[in-house]
Amino acid sequence: MGTAQVQGELWGAKARDWAEVQEPAWRHIFEAAMAHAGVGPGTRLLDIGCGAGGALMIARKLGAEVAGLDGSENLVTIARERLPGSRIEVGEMEELPFDDQSFDIVTGINAFQFAADLVNALSEARRVCRRDGTIFMLTWGRREDCELMKVTVSKVMALLPPPPGGNPPGPLLDEGDVETAMHKAGLGPVETEDFAADLAFPDIETAVRANMAAGVNVKVARQAGEARVSEVIRATLPAVTRADGSVVWRNRFRWWKARRK
Repeated sequence: MGTAQVQGELWGAKARDWAEVQEPAWRHIFEAAMAHAGVGPGTRLLDIGCGAGGALMIARKLGAEVAGLDGSENLVTIARERLPGSRIEVGEMEELPFDDQSFDIVTGINAFQFAADLVNALSEARRVCRRDGTIFMLTWGRREDCELMKVTVSKVMALLPPPPGGNPPGPLLDEGDVETAMHKAGLGPVETEDFAADLAFPDIETAVRANMAAGVNVKVARQAGEARVSEVIRATLPAVTRADGSVVWRNRFRWWKARRK
């Protein structure tokens, strides 16, 4: 079973929840990603791991010609509803269903790190990007700089036994590993920078619903039970709940940008 089948099924399990309450909290992060990637009028953009199309909608408003790919049929269905006329495919990031040099910019926002083989995924992104085009990758920053990971996700993941044979693909990556993978994929030079961005929800119930829709938490819930995962998430929220009842995790994100040689 490929990366798309595994990850797509997990992230698409609660697709409407993801689209309605999780993606809106990412809007300012998507906007930052589009700005750093250089998306503007006439840009031919492919977003890999496009989810329900949150970043693509922003890119389209900037004047880009957008296309997307995701492993989840449920999320792609929503993205197609939101972006009529755009090509949104269900597929594997390590075997993209697009022609060589079809795009000016290829983005992967919280996506490339879930590939079974990061070098292969970046090589495919390179293939479909025009010469001197841009490959852009955004991930979480260091665990200690990300309250969502440190305060909440770590507690949820602790419900599972350690995986055999090492760590599976996941949300956190070492900075050096990314740059090495980009160079191995034939990309360069590589620029990188991090920035602060909160993930905020208006109340506890919305925060829980949004987090239960994340693929990593869906995976744990299937083994530990949804009630147990919800209980663990709720137990972490006092540390990030403000006086007005809103829930805000402070985080840092890191982006990498490379040229297609």
